Amino acid sequence: MAKVRVELEKERAAEANKQIRNVATANRNEIPKLLIREGLITEDQLRYAQRVHAKLTSHRTLLSILEELHYVTKDQVQEALRSSPVSIPLGSLLVELGYINEADLSMVLDNQREHPDAKFGQLIVDINLIDENDLLRVLSYQLGFPYIDPAIAEVDPKVFERGKIENYIENKFLPLHYQKDGILVAFADPLNNEQVNAAKKIFGSSIIIGIAKERAILEALNRYETKGLVADKGAKRLDSNDNAVVAAVNSILQEAHKQNASDIHVEPLRDKLQIRFRKDGVLVPYKEFPLDMAPGISSRIKILAGADIAERRRHQDGRIYFEEFDVQIDLRVSIYVTIHGENIVLRLLGRQGELRRIDELQFAPRIMQRFEEEALDAPSGVVIITGPTGSGKTSTLYSAINHLNNPNCSIITAEDPVEFVLDGIAQCSINPKINVTFEETLKHIVRQDPDIIVIGEIRDRFSAEMAIEAALTGHKVLTTFHTEDSTGALLRLLDMQIEAFLIASTIAGILAQRLVRRVCPDCVEDHPLTPDELRRLGYTSKEGSGLVFKRGRGCSKCRYTGYKGRLAVHELLIPGEMVKDAVIARKTSHEIKRISSQTTGLVTLLEDGICKASQGMTTFNEVIRQLPRLDRPRPLAEIKRLLGVH
Repeated sequence: MAKVRVELEKERAAEANKQIRNVATANRNEIPKLLIREGLITEDQLRYAQRVHAKLTSHRTLLSILEELHYVTKDQVQEALRSSPVSIPLGSLLVELGYINEADLSMVLDNQREHPDAKFGQLIVDINLIDENDLLRVLSYQLGFPYIDPAIAEVDPKVFERGKIENYIENKFLPLHYQKDGILVAFADPLNNEQVNAAKKIFGSSIIIGIAKERAILEALNRYETKGLVADKGAKRLDSNDNAVVAAVNSILQEAHKQNASDIHVEPLRDKLQIRFRKDGVLVPYKEFPLDMAPGISSRIKILAGADIAERRRHQDGRIYFEEFDVQIDLRVSIYVTIHGENIVLRLLGRQGELRRIDELQFAPRIMQRFEEEALDAPSGVVIITGPTGSGKTSTLYSAINHLNNPNCSIITAEDPVEFVLDGIAQCSINPKINVTFEETLKHIVRQDPDIIVIGEIRDRFSAEMAIEAALTGHKVLTTFHTEDSTGALLRLLDMQIEAFLIASTIAGILAQRLVRRVCPDCVEDHPLTPDELRRLGYTSKEGSGLVFKRGRGCSKCRYTGYKGRLAVHELLIPGEMVKDAVIARKTSHEIKRISSQTTGLVTLLEDGICKASQGMTTFNEVIRQLPRLDRPRPLAEIKRLLGVH
């Protein structure tokens, strides 16, 4: 019986998907027909675009083809939709405008069948397929209602005072001002007849209905309720002692900790303050505040970080130790002055649970073996871990330190700041305010009789020279560097005017890495690569024939992203004699990489990513999004042989 039910469910899903495709096909020409009626394109142009569209193997909308052929612009399409709404289901309209694809639409409709009471629009926002602002704009095209942002909308006090604010909050609408044909009122749900009728009782039947975010309406109403309806120019600005600001900042920090975010972005825009969290390496919207709260929130963060609250013209740094109830967070704060105010990024540090053993870092077997034996276990030399910001360099560095830490070894560090506290290691946190600088610390560090020196980051020529000199005197040095790949680290040291023969004689190993999102195991499915996708990887159709990756459909367990967690992709360069000769001869990065691949078994970041994707760990999109594609990859069988993967 269970098998029969499963088969029935599959049949229903297949039939539903077929209906979706039929509806999508029927709706595909509605917007182009509107563009013809508006005189923006001709019928000949439409027919040509349709022929191009029919020949494509990738999933592209007809509208995107029209835009790519320069027959029409995105702004012209939006203006046409604004003036002449089309009767297309919201999902199909989102597909045609390129916000989602048909697979996304199918997933949302499946989810809606499981939760019949859930609204389509709310579901699609909840699973992060579209931003709420974009959704409301598309709804305004579909319904013909103007889209309104309450944070910057003009509110006429005479109109606002005609009703009670409690009534506005209960029915979730915001009266704005007189227009030619009536009073403009912004509704969270303009199709809710009860709420629209409640507004008509106050302002008459000739109201003009607008659409706005529910949260933005309620925030505006709460602001007017607590401060009175005063134009923003004359409104009292919230200072850092206001309870609302303190509560807002505490809530942001607690929620970031709860969601396991790595960074918090506090971004003042032209008309609002935007808060975003970086989760699994991707920024996702969290919340928006009225712009008049920006100075108060900025001041509150500065107070916590020990920064100068009176200084708003210069960039600043700081650190926060936040503790409330059972939440303890250590944050590094960067304050950057922009034309709209102070942009603040808070990096969450000290996540002790993330310190992993070196064999838990997703190394391929042969990279793991060579990194341990030929780099970390070398008696002296510089081991560099390189990659861009947010690529997991620090986590790998600490795992390497932990691997080397034993009672017979003296390890000393200079870090800015110390992110993990390790037992048995002398860790120093740089603090320029009291003259504990990198320069001052590195001068003293070699006098401490260390076996292993850890320099948090090579930032300049001085720190590079200190690392090289320490290696020349028989020390092992571990450090991080910001470069694109392993050979890029060699070239950047040369650019810092470090002598080529010193680089060649002291570098024990360079590990480049990136973080890619891991496929959700609960909704994983096969993804046979198309010829276009193979081309983007650097393979011909013949070379990649039958290559199948994995991808996540999206489910409640991964918040409908198709991903859960991250894993590292690596590129390890252990310089051999021919590589050292190439460095001394100042060969190009391309030449050094070619020699490394041929003589030392170097596997590039792209190749390791392709191997991990073929094992179902990550997806094609992550490989393309995150990994540099500088050279054509070798065949998958050859890559697996070099990595020791079976």
